Amino acid sequence: MADDSNNISSSGAHGAIGSYAAVGDSFTEGVGDPGPDGVYIGWADRLAVLLSDQRAEGDFRYANLAVRGRLLDQIVEEQVPRAKELAPSLVTFCAGGNDILRPGSDPDAVAERYEAAVRGLAGSVGTVLLCTGFDTRGIPVLKHLRGKIATYTAHVRAIADRHDCPVLDLWSLKSVQDRRAWSDDRLHLSADGHTRVALRAAQVLGLGVPADPDQPWPPEAERSAADARRDNIHWAREHLVPWIGRRLRGESSGDHVEPKRPDLLPL
Repeated sequence: MADDSNNISSSGAHGAIGSYAAVGDSFTEGVGDPGPDGVYIGWADRLAVLLSDQRAEGDFRYANLAVRGRLLDQIVEEQVPRAKELAPSLVTFCAGGNDILRPGSDPDAVAERYEAAVRGLAGSVGTVLLCTGFDTRGIPVLKHLRGKIATYTAHVRAIADRHDCPVLDLWSLKSVQDRRAWSDDRLHLSADGHTRVALRAAQVLGLGVPADPDQPWPPEAERSAADARRDNIHWAREHLVPWIGRRLRGESSGDHVEPKRPDLLPL
């Protein structure tokens, strides 16, 4: 169990965060940002490093409970009880995105279940940081879902207000609308995209950061229509077709995947 003296709310000092548990799906697991050992890194791991830098060496603990492909109800069933048990100073709760991607899903109904989980977390841990959806206007695979994602994002902001939770507003983070912020599969952030999200999360928590997460990307050479066409064909063969196949078979990319860091351990 985490020491409640590290609770942001009780101490009033963001630098006092002594323990952190990340809850969610592939976004929080870090898919798209592979490390040298093959384990994904991602924005949550990068945020944990920034938080640990505010503490004495060995005086910060971190758990990442997120698993790719998880739906909201799975996250609530599998991860939220563990987060409550760990009782860290900070929990980041990013969930519901996979539900919104499903045909026929209702963002209002998803938000009701999401709020119930937030209510339970907020009464059990120090601070709960919520995440909105991305603005998907420039993401080919997801742009047709922009209205549903915007509706869900509005719910998340309202829920955060009602439960006094800080918000990692990904919708307003313009830098991640650049294609370089996304990995080859066009569904998950790249290493650079995850880094920018981690920097924004640190800003939300009141930390000084080494770079502006919304700083402009360097100029990029224009691609020819032929190059773009080749990229699209490669993406469809390597990523879109397997993704559709998993959906048709009722499989998830997270089947048989366990949380990469289930306990609060020193960094």
